[in-house]
Amino acid sequence: MADTEIPDDHPRSASLRTRHRIEAGVEKGITSKQGLIAQGRGEAFDYLLGERTLPSADEAERAAAARLLLADHPVVSVNGNVAALVPEETVELAEAVDADIEVNLFNRTDERMTAIADHLRAHGAEEVKGLSGDGEIPGLEHARGTVDADGIEAADVVVVPLEDGDRAEALGAMGKTEIVIDLNPASRSPRVAEIPIIDNVVRAVSNVTAHANDLADAPREELRYVADSFDADEALAAAETVIRDGSFADE
Repeated sequence: MADTEIPDDHPRSASLRTRHRIEAGVEKGITSKQGLIAQGRGEAFDYLLGERTLPSADEAERAAAARLLLADHPVVSVNGNVAALVPEETVELAEAVDADIEVNLFNRTDERMTAIADHLRAHGAEEVKGLSGDGEIPGLEHARGTVDADGIEAADVVVVPLEDGDRAEALGAMGKTEIVIDLNPASRSPRVAEIPIIDNVVRAVSNVTAHANDLADAPREELRYVADSFDADEALAAAETVIRDGSFADE
C-alpha cells in the first residue's frame, strides 16, 4: 500500500505512512534494516506520548531554532531514517537557519552515502557533506566517527536526530552544542544534549523550521533569551511524566 492509498480517516494513517517511508528507504538503499527496528521502538514511545508535540517539546523546538540562528556554523546530521522520513523538511530547516547538511551513518558504505546524498539533492539540497570523510570525531573508532573536516568537525552547533548515545557524548566532548531529536527521554542522547527535543522527527524538524522563520528577524538578545531560558531537565521530566502517567492528558 502506497502513501496515496492510505485513507486520511484511517486511525493510524500517519503511522502507516511513516512505516512505508522507512520500508521504501530500505528498498532504495537509504535506510538499513536495523533502521526498521529503530523506527518501531520510536513509534512505541510516540504512542505513549499521545502522538503529539508536547508543550515542553515545542519549547525545545523554539529554543533549538534560536540556538541555530545564533550559530556561526550549524550542521544538520542525517542518517538513513532521517533521510527516508524527512528529506524535504531537513532541507527546509537547513535553508531557514543557513546550516550545512551532512550524512553520517552507523552502517557506512560508499553506496549508501551516495544514495542518501542523491536523495537529499532530489529533495532540494544544493550541497550535501559527509562524502569526503576527511575529519573525525575523537574517541569513536566506528565509522560514525568519520565526518567532514569543514562540516561536523568544524561546527559549533549540530542537530543530531535519532542519534546513538556514544556519538552524542563524543560530540559533546568536542565542545559542540547539540540539539537532539529523540522520542525516549531516558535515552543517553537527549540527556547529554543542551536542547533535547522529545518529539517525533516527522513533527520536530518542521516545527523547528517554523520557529526559525518566526524568529528570523528577532534581535540576537531575544534569540539568546529564548535559547538560554530553556531548561533541558524540565523538558525531559515533562516527557517522562506523560509516559509514566499513561493518561495522555495535556501537561
